[in-house]
Amino acid sequence: MTDTPVALITGGGSGIGAAVARQLLDAGHRVAVTGRGADRLRAFAGELGDPDGLLTLVGNAAEYGDVRAAVEATLKTFGRLDTVVANAGSATHDTVAEGDPAGWAEMVLTNVLGPALLIRASVDALRESRGRIVLIGSVAGFVNTPGNLYGATKWAVTGLAENTRRQVTEFGIGVTLVAPGRVETPFWDGNGSLPPGLLLTADQLADSVVWAIRQPAGVDVNTLVVRPLGQPN
Repeated sequence: MTDTPVALITGGGSGIGAAVARQLLDAGHRVAVTGRGADRLRAFAGELGDPDGLLTLVGNAAEYGDVRAAVEATLKTFGRLDTVVANAGSATHDTVAEGDPAGWAEMVLTNVLGPALLIRASVDALRESRGRIVLIGSVAGFVNTPGNLYGATKWAVTGLAENTRRQVTEFGIGVTLVAPGRVETPFWDGNGSLPPGLLLTADQLADSVVWAIRQPAGVDVNTLVVRPLGQPN
């Protein structure tokens, strides 16, 4: 059992993170997921039948103390750490010229600082396991959109992925940026409605994430851009 791979996923109680967790559990991995809401995490675990291979941890992905505690709890419970998935994120769905700045700080801290904190907290354990860092970015981190501050945070994640890779590849750690297009998840709740056109499901996007995680030793898949058919930008 101690040789079974272990993954830690931030924001893992719903949406893309939950889909990745389910698929990894089905593939025989042990999985720790974090989230701010204890009720949501309990419900997620209950949906899966409270499996022994799942650890749920309440915490804020933008607070280093919480992130470090999640890594330590994962190591204490499972004895190793092979993959971290920086999935937690938020969006204000507004623009820099017309939006409400009250929500911007939380978005920037969660989307940009959060992945950096996860890398810092987990790098020693990943160096030992020669593991992988997965950052969930966005097509918005490659395409400019008028006034889109959320997109600017994802441009930062795009840069963070490559900057991190250039440092940790010598440690034997892989780095994968997964940049989805439109995905049908709770991400859109603050927008009032889903965007028009076809959307990926969370499970479809999770297929790509899990594919990258399960690459053979020595293979480093660095960037995956995954759009639904019909999304032009």
